[in-house]
Amino acid sequence: MTGGAEVPREASLDVIQRELTAFARRARAAAARVHPELPLVSYTLLAHIDGQRGCRATDLATHYLLDKSTVSRQVATLERLGLVERRPAPDDHRVQVLHPTEAGAEVLASAQTSRLAAYQERLRDWSADDLAQFAAYLLRYNTASPSGLPDSSPH
Repeated sequence: MTGGAEVPREASLDVIQRELTAFARRARAAAARVHPELPLVSYTLLAHIDGQRGCRATDLATHYLLDKSTVSRQVATLERLGLVERRPAPDDHRVQVLHPTEAGAEVLASAQTSRLAAYQERLRDWSADDLAQFAAYLLRYNTASPSGLPDSSPH
């Protein structure tokens, strides 16, 4: 309710779509600032690899519902930039597991610091109650993931 009148659902959905699109644009721009040659998809894959403490390229394709060739190109970019490396799986040396390199871990740590500072700046005037409610709404939104989309990742 706003000023006593109910806002039409469609109007609210339009605002949500517009604002989430703006959020996604900021995320892409932030990824570009982390590393000029690192697209958002590559950064997201790097963060996932780190969060999983290593994973196979096929696991990335499955998790993000991406074509294996798309993941292969993104992983090749990460390798070329020196941000990931392949290591044999401990239980099967025929399987290659991707891990962040030291440089990849540094990129992620720097990005985390920058992201946290940006959130703190944007939300500095919000009350603790507002932040808690916003966090709860985001959790609710991300746990209601429609079929066909990957579950939310902490990165």
